[in-house]
Amino acid sequence: MKLLIVVSSLDLNQPFSATPAWWQLMKGLYELGLDLVATPYQGPAVESLWWRSLPNPARRQGSAFKALRAGARSLRPRRAAASERAAQDDSLPDRAIRTAAQRFIAPLWRRHLERILTREPDVDALLFLTVPLNHLVGVPGYLSDKFNLPVFYFDGDVPASLPNLQGFASGFRIYPGADLSEYTAFISNSSGGEDLLRQLGAQQVHTVWYGADPDVFSQVSTPAQDLDIFFYGHGREYRSDWIDSMITSPSRRMPEAQFAARGLDLGDLGIARQLPYLSFSKLREYVCRSKLNLCITRGAHASVYASSSSRPFELAAMGACIVANPYAGLSEWFEPGEEVIVVHSADEAVDRYRYLLANERERLAIGSAARQRVLKQHTFRHRAGELVQIIEQYL
Repeated sequence: MKLLIVVSSLDLNQPFSATPAWWQLMKGLYELGLDLVATPYQGPAVESLWWRSLPNPARRQGSAFKALRAGARSLRPRRAAASERAAQDDSLPDRAIRTAAQRFIAPLWRRHLERILTREPDVDALLFLTVPLNHLVGVPGYLSDKFNLPVFYFDGDVPASLPNLQGFASGFRIYPGADLSEYTAFISNSSGGEDLLRQLGAQQVHTVWYGADPDVFSQVSTPAQDLDIFFYGHGREYRSDWIDSMITSPSRRMPEAQFAARGLDLGDLGIARQLPYLSFSKLREYVCRSKLNLCITRGAHASVYASSSSRPFELAAMGACIVANPYAGLSEWFEPGEEVIVVHSADEAVDRYRYLLANERERLAIGSAARQRVLKQHTFRHRAGELVQIIEQYL
């Protein structure tokens, strides 16, 4: 099977959180024998061992759009009430920027993809990975009709990306003005988000959860586990209360424990140390140096059933003993109490931390069981296989 993939970005330096996951997914597809051609919506084309890369046809225009969008967002109040944010979701600046993208960027993409499909008639399907679908209205339907091939859209940010949750304050609003019906099928990271996507007009909906590549997220030897409790992530949005309950308050109540964190815009972390970001390998070292690793999932994902995010799978693949906030559907992936520990309050967090820090054997057993579960069910090769099965239904 040969896929043409339009991916949000191939550049790991771009601030798109799903980019590492798309690298792993495409690596998994390659390992299953697929022929991949990838072209990025934002930033430069990045070649790899697993796909052939083609240029971004609107890189200059995309950079200009990105600057305009950032300028428009900077004019908004930093913290708006939900009702205000809902009104802002399709504000006049947003509509103007979207219209400009449809007028100037979409035609470039239509011609670019048309040339590729004409030059390479053996492409079996076209896949869009979390690009702003309201910028490309009309393009998928046109290509599907002209080349008689299925066109899929994969949204890796459901439910946070959906209009009823207003998306992330700093992110794209990809659904206002979009036409979901022009895609053969929609794929997302969320089982609970399937009905929401149908309500928005998607004709066929499937779920492919996140996972982890165990060759990338693997255990590394460290001199000692000198950190007790570690968290890495970016931003308080949708998880402020759980950062307070699992880091800020416990770190003050447990001064004997070494709390540490790595991330941006995390706010008040009590007496937890902020560690520097040096490289991915260093981040992996931090996880392996820590006796406990926190998985604090944003409320938008945690509240909609089985809305997967990368972090649980990454931590589990590294053999971490994970302590998590309540997460609807977590038991679909890991067994609570055996492969992950779930806490429901600051008091329970402190109690579990103290118990686990005092019981190394149990702590190591939980981490080992979590890694074995990933190897058995949750690698990105597993996810690639699930994606291939979905695509094959429409060929």
